[in-house]
Amino acid sequence: MEGKLRNMVSLYLMAGDRMLLLYRIGSRVVKSPCWCGIGGHFEKEELNDARAALLREVSEEIGLAERDLEDLRLRYVTLRRKDGEIRQNYYFFARLAAGTAVRESCDEGVLEWVPLDEVCGRDMPYTAGYVVRHYLETGRQEEALYCGVADKQGVRFAALEEF
Repeated sequence: MEGKLRNMVSLYLMAGDRMLLLYRIGSRVVKSPCWCGIGGHFEKEELNDARAALLREVSEEIGLAERDLEDLRLRYVTLRRKDGEIRQNYYFFARLAAGTAVRESCDEGVLEWVPLDEVCGRDMPYTAGYVVRHYLETGRQEEALYCGVADKQGVRFAALEEF
């Protein structure tokens, strides 16, 4: 159906030289199983607040609150056409606050702290793989918010400037 939208949000959480990934099993939207960040779909009341959607998902999936996340920032927004809908993904990155522990289990799949040099070798959803690679190679050294447009050749990124 033309004009149908799907809004999703993800968090990629860092602790030292590791990133928390979720081996998601049984997803309705992304190929399954796969490795991804913590997150999910927006609720109706969150459609204009990606941060609220993210904080709800993080609380539900791994039991963390905003105070447990340092430097929480929206870093990427991507667009992709798939299965008759436009998928808008909002990717946040943060560091785990000192002294904070992440629970070991999750109803959505298996959690694993993955060394940064191994993250890109994991099988991820299409846009997520490009986002994480770009973040590790470029984005974490910069302050920009990036917009990414997906096509069959990959995802093209541009800094999304306010003007």
